[in-house]
Order: sequence, then structure tokens, then C-alpha cells
Amino acid sequence: MTQRLHLVFGGELTDPSKNQFKDVDGIDIVGMYPDYASAYNAWKSAAQRTVDDAHMRYFIAHIHRLRDEETEASPTEELGG
Repeated sequence: MTQRLHLVFGGELTDPSKNQFKDVDGIDIVGMYPDYASAYNAWKSAAQRTVDDAHMRYFIAHIHRLRDEETEASPTEELGG
């Protein structure tokens, strides 16, 4: 069975409409999870703790996609300016 790792992390953004962290050293690494369902539960818990702060945002990174360089990333996964 293929392992599908997911990283949950978050922190304070410079602007709620952007995905730029105010302090990269202050990023909260929630953890690494073996499947999306576990990662989603961790993300939801972290996001709910900070629901009153519009500048706080948590994300799920699909680490397994980064490991497979043969698979093309979708446009929403590409980093760009």
C-alpha cells in the first residue's frame, strides 16, 4: 500500500487574503499524518482553536505528492508570485 503523508501546519499571516506568514520562525507544526482523514482532523482542531483570529490559518500539505516527481502538480499546488 502506498504511504500518503500529510503535514499540518499554520501560523499568523501578514494579510488574511494572502498565504504569506508574518513570522516563518513562529510557524506551528501540528504534525505529520499517514492519511488525509487524520490530517484533516488535526487541521480542523487547530483551526477551531484560532477561529476568532482572522490572521491565523492552518494548511494541509500533501507530502506524498512532493516525493513523487513523476506526477505533475496541479496549478493550485504550484507556488507562484
